[in-house]
Amino acid sequence: MNKRSVLAIVAGIVFVVVVTTIVDVVLHAVEIYPPWDKPIDDAQAALATAYRVVIGVAGAWLTARLAPAKPMTHAMILGAVGVVLATVGLAATWNKGLGPHWYPIALVMLAIPQSWLGGALLTRRQFR
Repeated sequence: MNKRSVLAIVAGIVFVVVVTTIVDVVLHAVEIYPPWDKPIDDAQAALATAYRVVIGVAGAWLTARLAPAKPMTHAMILGAVGVVLATVGLAATWNKGLGPHWYPIALVMLAIPQSWLGGALLTRRQFR
């Protein structure tokens, strides 16, 4: 894997982490989410899942766009990284009382499909 490939994947990771963090901070600030030390409920977890999927698709699209070749492969590598990071998050937060148990499981399960969609949006557009 060359330097441009690594940078494309890192750009996708940074994009997803930064944008989701900004959205989280804003939703806490406007009190859609409870204070940071209180758990989120099912509706709040559904909202978080929804925007994380959208942001994940955008991050995969960005990774695919920046890839020097094989954009879908790069998007799927981003998805694999997402599975690993989400699994670490699941293990680290499982019994911490931060929200419903389905939420971190959903993040693990959605990492690959959302990355595939981001890559597909780019590659299908390019080959029209």
